[in-house]
Amino acid sequence: MSKIQRFWYSGMLSTEDWWAVWLGLAFFSLGLLTLLGIDLVGWIAYPSKWVFNMPEGAISKKIVTIDKAFYALGGKYSLTARDTYQSLGPIGSILVTYIIFTIATVTGAYFQKWDVKRYFIGWTFIFFLTYLVWFIGHHAFFAASAVDLKRSHFPAMFTLSLGGGASFILALMAGLIIGNFFKPLARYLSEAAKPEWFIKTAIVFLGVKVGYLPIKAAATSEKIGHALADLTLDLFIAGAAATIVAYLIFWPGVYTISRLIFKLPRKTAAVLASAISICGVSAAVATGGAVRARPVVSIMVSSLVVVYAVIELVILPGVFTHIWPGIKDPMVAGAAMGMAVKTDGADAAAGELLDEFMRAKMDETSNGTVIWPEGIITVSAVMTKIWIDMFIGLWAFLLAMIWVYKIERQEGEKVPFSEVWFRFPKFVLGYFIAWFVYLGIFFGPGHGGSAEGMSVLKAAEAGAVPVEKGMRKLFFMLTFMSLGIITDFKKLAEAQFSKMIWVYFIALFFFIIPVASIIAYLFHHGMTLPNMATPGSALLGG
Repeated sequence: MSKIQRFWYSGMLSTEDWWAVWLGLAFFSLGLLTLLGIDLVGWIAYPSKWVFNMPEGAISKKIVTIDKAFYALGGKYSLTARDTYQSLGPIGSILVTYIIFTIATVTGAYFQKWDVKRYFIGWTFIFFLTYLVWFIGHHAFFAASAVDLKRSHFPAMFTLSLGGGASFILALMAGLIIGNFFKPLARYLSEAAKPEWFIKTAIVFLGVKVGYLPIKAAATSEKIGHALADLTLDLFIAGAAATIVAYLIFWPGVYTISRLIFKLPRKTAAVLASAISICGVSAAVATGGAVRARPVVSIMVSSLVVVYAVIELVILPGVFTHIWPGIKDPMVAGAAMGMAVKTDGADAAAGELLDEFMRAKMDETSNGTVIWPEGIITVSAVMTKIWIDMFIGLWAFLLAMIWVYKIERQEGEKVPFSEVWFRFPKFVLGYFIAWFVYLGIFFGPGHGGSAEGMSVLKAAEAGAVPVEKGMRKLFFMLTFMSLGIITDFKKLAEAQFSKMIWVYFIALFFFIIPVASIIAYLFHHGMTLPNMATPGSALLGG
């Protein structure tokens, strides 16, 4: 390691991690311009729940007709460019969204030295297929709840009541069909199907969401705004504590299962333990490099990580919503998800799906008075995952030290502490920057409830919503679609006789998930928003 010459800024223009930061902070910065009266983000196209035709006597509150299924978010929230963005219409806003994000992501692809032509063609295909699935998934049959129908004076009809989660499921299914039944197409699209890049960018946008939540709540009650600010900080601290405890249990537990029960070699056991207990592919690759395992070991483990992550993504949101801990303790469910699901893409996607499922069920059981704001359960899931990500570099460094100085004992070998920085997940920096800037707006110029302060909060809202709602969910959708495209279930069948697949299965479902649930309960049980169950609290359902 010491022979590799790297500087602290190495990879800033050539790595996926850094480009998630640049993309995320670029649009975050554009959103901040609304504080100066300039709206450059309101063009993002966003779906509504829709039907082909509204029945006689129905009114359009929560459900619209097909011609209004998409709209530019700036047309609803912009203070300065409302008419301009409204005039785009559904097709116009989608095309503008495509053009702007094509320029942004193709630029990233160029600097990362990908095949730009192939990326552009693949991106175009994935983008428009994603928007088509997003549109289908918001049909009332999939997304509307009984409360939505009631609010729109809509006759009773059978619905799946999946909320926005239907679109995520459909995107994953569409991607899996391509990835497993149209493999030549999937191989071509793989240059643009980048779930880790998309989700890391979405997590930077999620930082805007976390910081914006108190601003949104302050429109209803300044007290609720402070409660949300306190809750996000509590999640930050609890996530750190839960992650440290999980580390002390997960890694040695999985390593012991691998070594004592399945008799795997030390290096293979170490790579598996990191992948299953820490952070999937990233941890497998980092650990493989740290202990100098054969490259094929990291590749095989990474394949298992992706396949099992998709299985968890499909199963766990429903389990946590309808079984334990259920909708009565959503922060516990989110934190458990964050510790159990591997890879940033699958974890954040599962958290978003859990958020949609739980809030839809809450909406149903509370007769429309949703007491949890959109995205807060996702935040609970991602917060623990972010702490896990931040420990990857440190953990890889410690393993490298152990292997170099204790196990392999190579004379003269040194491991520079700078390895921690090089393996630190840089997208986390973007997340915290976005979070703390909007939190600063809430506690700074927007604080106090004065007319001037409320004006600042309204201006901040106009720039935050298109980023934290429109762009965040678009990149989540792209993540689901891309995860499906790159997932080949045949890889699992090819490895069915390998000990590693059984280690992963047993460790994940009989050790990691149960322990994660217990730890999440210990650190997150009882986390709630005081005085949220008020008549106005439904406004926070978003």
